[in-house]
Amino acid sequence: MPKPEMEFHRIQAKWEPPADAAPGVWEQQLSHDPETGDSSLLQRYDPGTSTTAGVITHEFREEVILLKGDLRDITLNRTCTAGMYACRPPGMRHGPYLSTSGCLMFVTTRYPSGA
Repeated sequence: MPKPEMEFHRIQAKWEPPADAAPGVWEQQLSHDPETGDSSLLQRYDPGTSTTAGVITHEFREEVILLKGDLRDITLNRTCTAGMYACRPPGMRHGPYLSTSGCLMFVTTRYPSGA
């Protein structure tokens, strides 16, 4: 079943900690396709959250826009701020991250066909 049709509405999903995420990372699922795994979500880091466990890679394409706050890429030694965008193909290395003031991001994930 593909992502459902949804016109503008209030978001009903609760903030949940994603599996295997660092403490202080939260997600709010907006839409999800259970057949492909594709999703759209809001992701939030509490102030002081650090994902210093290591560099991140995954098997899906991920696109992220930082809506509020700050997100420091420790590997690149670069702080990202509201309005910045990332597009990460499968296997791209990124992070770890630290958010001093906390942040809010809109994230989409898309799995390769046949995955």
